[in-house]
Amino acid sequence: MNVDVTALPGIGVRKDFQARSGRRIGVVDHRDGGIDLIVSKLDDPDACAAQIPLTTDEAAVLANLLGAPQLVEQLREDHRELPGITTRQLPVNSDSPYEGRTLGETAMRTRTKASIVAVMRAGQLHPSPGPDFTFAADDVLVVVGTPDGLDAAAKILSHG
Repeated sequence: MNVDVTALPGIGVRKDFQARSGRRIGVVDHRDGGIDLIVSKLDDPDACAAQIPLTTDEAAVLANLLGAPQLVEQLREDHRELPGITTRQLPVNSDSPYEGRTLGETAMRTRTKASIVAVMRAGQLHPSPGPDFTFAADDVLVVVGTPDGLDAAAKILSHG
């Protein structure tokens, strides 16, 4: 799918794509740091049907809502023929004992045999995080393992 990038002089940059419906969906990154979600009119791809200003936090939440499930579904599909292996999203809550600590400090793989294959943070995907990757509140971890291993990983993130 092609993403079109258009300079908007004095405003910023528009990045959008054409959905199957014919509408264009995208974002405007304003020079002042603002972000707008945009959707074109069905009959005129150059006319805006909706423009929704988003805070940085709102944009990050939306990116996580859209990004993490897609990644998890792709990993599930990739592991479909591996019996007993599944993928799950696990949050790092602000009260997690590992908020502000590194992946290595969890000893997650050693303790659970589950692997953290990616971290979604503020709309950014961090694939294959290393042991020095530091977790932050509201990170969403993409973890692959057995159901028991994933349950154990969730407990570690919640209780240590």
